[in-house]
Amino acid sequence: MGKIAEIEGIIFKIKRFSVHDGPGIRTSVFLKGCPLNCIWCHSPEGISSDIVIWHDQSLCIACGECVNACPEKALELANEPQPHVRINRKSCIRNGDCVKICPTGALQFAGSKTSVTDVVDEIIKDILYYETSGGGVTLTGGEPLNQPYFSKEILKECKKRNIHTAIESCLFTEKETILAIMDFVDLFIVDIKIFDGQQHIRYTGKSNRIIKDNLQFLAETGKSLIVRVPVIPGITDTVENKNDCEKFVHNLNKHIPIEYLNYNPLTENNYKRLDIPFLIN
Repeated sequence: MGKIAEIEGIIFKIKRFSVHDGPGIRTSVFLKGCPLNCIWCHSPEGISSDIVIWHDQSLCIACGECVNACPEKALELANEPQPHVRINRKSCIRNGDCVKICPTGALQFAGSKTSVTDVVDEIIKDILYYETSGGGVTLTGGEPLNQPYFSKEILKECKKRNIHTAIESCLFTEKETILAIMDFVDLFIVDIKIFDGQQHIRYTGKSNRIIKDNLQFLAETGKSLIVRVPVIPGITDTVENKNDCEKFVHNLNKHIPIEYLNYNPLTENNYKRLDIPFLIN
């Protein structure tokens, strides 16, 4: 096991001055990789653990510089319905030549490898804001428990500095993973997508049995919890789903708050940037 500075993980964003991921002013660290594949995911760039190329067509001027720079000839200029760059994802080796030469930033890496030290250095820039607002750091994603050791070391370093810590998780993980980090987490923000087991498999690709078991375990420990339910039209926003989620959570502990998160209609743009099919009609 190496020194803290040598421990690395993969993130796709660090958002400073966040006010929606726990109390106060926070820094949210978005880790790549998630065991679920929710068809409505707000951050599809966080689902895969792989670092990929992100193409924002709205910024592209179709200059062709990236096409000429790619050693694998994985990019080409297309003209329909308007001039744009097309990426052959199977040929792309992600060496970054196209990203470096792009004059508008239309091509970017969706994800980067970084160290615990680098992440913590970014977090502590706003430590005064945390102290005055009751804020702190939130690990989110993706799924931070998909990189358990990396997440644990970030949380440990934050606790050494008396920074409030939160982790946003779907809890699709082994109980041993939760046990390993829970002493360094002040608040668990748990996503409950769909209560019905078959519907959960249909829309996320996985059973929710382990999620329910882990939420029950956390509730029994007395850890601070917030449960969040994404409001997806026609899927999670039904009266039945909301009632089932509320009943389950409040049977565990009637004091656990439940928040409903509205769906962002601009989410489809992120799928286009990654050439991923968007399945929400």
